Amino acid sequence: MSEQPITTRTTDRKTVLVSGATGSVGSRLVGLVAERDADVRALVRRPAGVRVLAENPRIQPVFGDFSDPASLERALIGVDAVFLACGNVPDQIAYESALIDAAARAGVRRLVKLSARGAAADASVAFWRWHAEIEDRLLGSGVPWVILRPGFSMANLFAAAEPVRGGLLVAPAGGAEIAMIDPVDVAAVAAEALLGQDRHLGRRYTITGPEAIDYERVAAELSLVAGRDVRFVDVPPETAVSAMTGAGLPPFVAEQIAAIFRALRGGAQASITDTVAELTGRAPRTFGEFAAEVAPTFRADQRDAEPARHG
Repeated sequence: MSEQPITTRTTDRKTVLVSGATGSVGSRLVGLVAERDADVRALVRRPAGVRVLAENPRIQPVFGDFSDPASLERALIGVDAVFLACGNVPDQIAYESALIDAAARAGVRRLVKLSARGAAADASVAFWRWHAEIEDRLLGSGVPWVILRPGFSMANLFAAAEPVRGGLLVAPAGGAEIAMIDPVDVAAVAAEALLGQDRHLGRRYTITGPEAIDYERVAAELSLVAGRDVRFVDVPPETAVSAMTGAGLPPFVAEQIAAIFRALRGGAQASITDTVAELTGRAPRTFGEFAAEVAPTFRADQRDAEPARHG
């Protein structure tokens, strides 16, 4: 598939570049930005991303790669605001820093970074330390910024879909109370941060769901949509690491996931915020609402079906 030429706006509408445009937040965000009458450029690495986004003619996919500065420079031509999101990959700091630096050179007037609740230089989780370093890079870039720090994503439960279909929810969660957040709500907050008033500039927003729930509650909610009883099985973090590496996950990633759950068990994400209501004017979605929307993913009779697309 050949690359589409970048078109510049011919009206006073803002142009927004969304990285991570096929992710759980970005894939929802591009539509929300388009609904607010902005021109949307969705940064994608492969033609498959174009096919996913082609459903909405108001979204313009542009090919780009964090490791290719020239592609970033091209994608940023005429852009007013940038949404910065990248997966927890080994080069995450370098990748996100590259887009921050390119945005500064391009004169971007607002950059919204998707960070993580718990981001800190001394965090026990490497992913959270990485986010803190990237945040510092953004603050020193001269680009007007907004930082979003969502808590534990409800979409993380997709990784447990297969055992849930068999009636088990296995995790090193103990009795942790977690203020889980739906990616739909993170996207809604991001849309406002990108296109809303200047009062958002220089703010760090912690984003949570409406309540803190434990994995017993998660299992009960999944039971309602899975068509069978789902039982939560708590396992020690060390056992979880062995299971994840045995399933093919890199040891470092498995260890960081276990570190996240250790922090959650210590109450790191039990408190809630009013960020979603403040920025969107509505309450955040509950886990029950999330589970009902993506129910086919967790049903045994849908074992061979494609995972539900969400947010």
